[in-house]
Amino acid sequence: MNSKYNKIQLILDHLKQPDYRYKQIADAIFKKRIGEFERMTSLPVVLRKTLVNELGNSIVNIKPVLKHISDQAEKVLFSISDEKHIETVHLKYKRGWESFCISSQCGCGFGCSFCATGTIGLKRNLTVDEITDQLLYFHLNGHNLDSVSFMGMGEALANPNVFDALSILTEPGLFGLSQRRITISTIGVLPGIQKITRDFPQVNLTFSLHSPFDFQRSELMHVNKQYPLYEVMKGLDNHLKQTGRKVYIAYILLRGINDTSEHAKAVAELLRGRGYWEHLYHVDLIPYNSTDKTFDRYYKSERKSVINFARILKAKGVNITIRNQFGSDIGAACGQLYGSTD
Repeated sequence: MNSKYNKIQLILDHLKQPDYRYKQIADAIFKKRIGEFERMTSLPVVLRKTLVNELGNSIVNIKPVLKHISDQAEKVLFSISDEKHIETVHLKYKRGWESFCISSQCGCGFGCSFCATGTIGLKRNLTVDEITDQLLYFHLNGHNLDSVSFMGMGEALANPNVFDALSILTEPGLFGLSQRRITISTIGVLPGIQKITRDFPQVNLTFSLHSPFDFQRSELMHVNKQYPLYEVMKGLDNHLKQTGRKVYIAYILLRGINDTSEHAKAVAELLRGRGYWEHLYHVDLIPYNSTDKTFDRYYKSERKSVINFARILKAKGVNITIRNQFGSDIGAACGQLYGSTD
């Protein structure tokens, strides 16, 4: 694993420092919220200087360059290496719960037709540190990391570094997050789903469906040609059986395209009759959020269509939630992240 935390351990080993030094550094970062090596006064001066020389003084290596704030959402544009940008969304709920939507890639190579991020193309995978630093930035600025979702820019399960990032986020001596407070969203990258089932079985899994019809899903989401819906569903069935954890089915409603009664009935047919664990499938109905990149192609479903869609699913025994969207006015909602400096 190529992360700053491993590099710190290597430096300590090279300098023949006692084992407790690493815990001192971790405690300084995660308990005392100290973001610079020079300020870690519990460490010897020589060690501090070595850490600064080797890793730089700042613990966080991504830089905030632009912020947009609305009532309950904050979107931060970060500058990463090679002059590229990513976006992270901080959501604050009225009860005080703080949630973070982080990016796993700069851009995205899958090109889902309704998503602004997909219009960029894939610039590159984020490193382990670039993924975890998004959360570390907020932690060092006094925020509570109550829940984390990999729903920002990119397809999380297409970046191998995400799995190392999960190890760091759940490491007791570092972020110390419970797997159950982390959500991975995927458009159906089957090998990644299988790895989550095997290595991180308590992490919440969300599958972006958006059409129950194979041919239409392939038009909306080209990934369906690589990982067909029926194969992905078998992988999700196995996940349910192995973990006993819910799988959330994300469904963005597009007016006149995938919000008809026929679509609702087909979604119910897809999810029912799958065996003893089928009750663990839960559908999240999500309003479409327009962007400058996709505004002329799709429109938000009318309220009556949303209610009808939900009614059909409920009548057929499917668990559903109609999601409220935060941050659409600042381009921070589902499908809107673009990494723009405007």
